[in-house]
Amino acid sequence: MNKQAAELKPLLIIEDDPGLQSQLKWCFEGYQVEVAGDRESAIALLRRSIAPVVTLDLGLPPDPANVSEGMATLQDILSIAPQTKVIVVTGNDDRENALLAVGYGAYDFYQKPIDPDVLKVIIDRAYNLYQLEEENKALASQKASPLDGVIAGSPEMLEVCRVIEKISPTDITTLLLGESGTGKEVLARAIHMLSERMEQPFVAINCASIPDTLLESELFGYERGAFTGANKRTLGKIETADQGTLFLDEIGDMPLSLQAKLLRFLQERVIERVGGRDEIPVDVRVICATNQDIETMIGKGEFREDLYYRISEVTIRIPPLRARIGDAVLLAWAFLDKYGTTKTQKVTGFTKSALQAIEQYAWPGNVRELENKIKRAVIMAENGMVTAYYLQLGAHMDEGMPLNLREVREQAEAEAILRALNYVKGNVSKAAELLGVSRPSLYHLISKYDIKQPK
Repeated sequence: MNKQAAELKPLLIIEDDPGLQSQLKWCFEGYQVEVAGDRESAIALLRRSIAPVVTLDLGLPPDPANVSEGMATLQDILSIAPQTKVIVVTGNDDRENALLAVGYGAYDFYQKPIDPDVLKVIIDRAYNLYQLEEENKALASQKASPLDGVIAGSPEMLEVCRVIEKISPTDITTLLLGESGTGKEVLARAIHMLSERMEQPFVAINCASIPDTLLESELFGYERGAFTGANKRTLGKIETADQGTLFLDEIGDMPLSLQAKLLRFLQERVIERVGGRDEIPVDVRVICATNQDIETMIGKGEFREDLYYRISEVTIRIPPLRARIGDAVLLAWAFLDKYGTTKTQKVTGFTKSALQAIEQYAWPGNVRELENKIKRAVIMAENGMVTAYYLQLGAHMDEGMPLNLREVREQAEAEAILRALNYVKGNVSKAAELLGVSRPSLYHLISKYDIKQPK
């Protein structure tokens, strides 16, 4: 294959009409076109070389009036190559089956008679979407990032990553603030892995998960005979983390009585085991995290102010997933790669409506909720694709924000007009003034978007 042919984009056309086959084979500039006349030869071509985009005639033989053969071909294609964008081509009286095909996972449909120029626009859009999804998958799965385990593309999280890269080589005490499920422990581990202590232990303890009466001995250890059941000397988490990193998760739940002892350790870098008198020096980096408002707790007397200043030499605020534009989809691909292969099937893609639902959902449980939703959807998915239905994010999520710029612009325009009309109780003249357009222009837009004026 010469260089020019290698640069052509693969396109598979499934069409049983010899005349259309000949016409379509040569009219798509920039594409390497393969043509198949039936289901069997189409699947054989697809197995030999996956095509990013396929056009499929729903009225395949043996009976042009029966679309079942076309639907079966569509299902075969999506089973073999879930990422492939299938554009179904139908007759003028076959719109219902075309919509059904889109429901089964086809990218779009086009009605005959075929205008190659119009069809090429649809093919180009499908190919661009395929490339974008592949790039997102590659970005989500790449291992080149120095922040091991951190997947981010939004400006908000990239700024967090930049701060972490700067502070990691130091031993500065760090406080991570963020809602539950935002990945505070993942970031704490990233700090450890970027530090000179990376070969030493990373020890994590959740202060909220251990009863107050046991937390002190868990942190500081205890001597034999310190209390009933203390049959031997036991090292605490702080001592276990010596030369490494100690991660105190949910430090806002630490009882006041223990906060004073922790403060002394942070100041002096020595501990005393429960029931012991010896001062034991410990060299450890401390990272703390909480989802609570520490400053409010200080005001209520629930957290020591001096301890707060000691643990927050650097404070990093982790944005919730809903504020990380684009990261939800990026993370979804990463989790699909992680959990997509089960004992019964392999799930390799999302439908368009699923991606829109992921993008539009508020994710109150943040990254942890997204991970759990993907794990569930993979189990329930059929035909190798995760749909919006199996994500269970609510019916209102299926439409989502359009990706097409014209649609986005029209949606924003319609919303602005409705807001203006609401402000002035439906007075078109005043609304036109607010919007900076003439009355005739506003009437035209109201008619165009079928806006119901407030009464």
